[in-house]
Amino acid sequence: MNAAQEDDATPLAFRTAVDALRSARLRPEIEIDPTRPPQRLAPFSYALEATVVDAADDEALADGRLVLLHDPAGHEAWHGTFRLVTLVRAELEAEMAADPLLPDVCWSWLTGALQARGLAYGEPSGTVTRASSHYFGGIGDRPPASQIEIRASWTPREGRGGVPDTAAHLAAWCELLCQVAGLPPVAAGSNGPDGAVVTLPQRRGPHPS
Repeated sequence: MNAAQEDDATPLAFRTAVDALRSARLRPEIEIDPTRPPQRLAPFSYALEATVVDAADDEALADGRLVLLHDPAGHEAWHGTFRLVTLVRAELEAEMAADPLLPDVCWSWLTGALQARGLAYGEPSGTVTRASSHYFGGIGDRPPASQIEIRASWTPREGRGGVPDTAAHLAAWCELLCQVAGLPPVAAGSNGPDGAVVTLPQRRGPHPS
């Protein structure tokens, strides 16, 4: 939310939703900061960028961005006045990159994290992309690398005062980040009814921008 959006013209529902994002308590492995939001997707927007860091050697395992959009007049495609948009990235082990079920599993981590918290949402959409890099010439000594990228958006259902539970949605998104980074869930059962969660093996470094 930029300075122009922090005046009295900013809808109370949006200010409340942003305050919840700012005050959310997250896993210690996650470093999170506000970043410049997109300017043309909605009248009001707020964005966060996060990195999952390996405490042992202070290396990044995955990174991502979460954007909160708000249109007080509503948006036909959203079926609501709020929308969450995300990007998550991480490197993959070669054997994981070759798994044909990987895209379905990654998508299920997002929906499962939302459902595990009892969050109501609608109009989900997104893509899961695998990419492989092979190096030649002056950098030909580098080993091949594979990356996973998840892009998604969904409409959080609004609660009292027309405000969605953005803190809970942020926590669910951070759980997706940690699963992609190869970290276990915080507690058994927090990501599904039986606690059976598959995570990617821990790697080093997200795909650079």
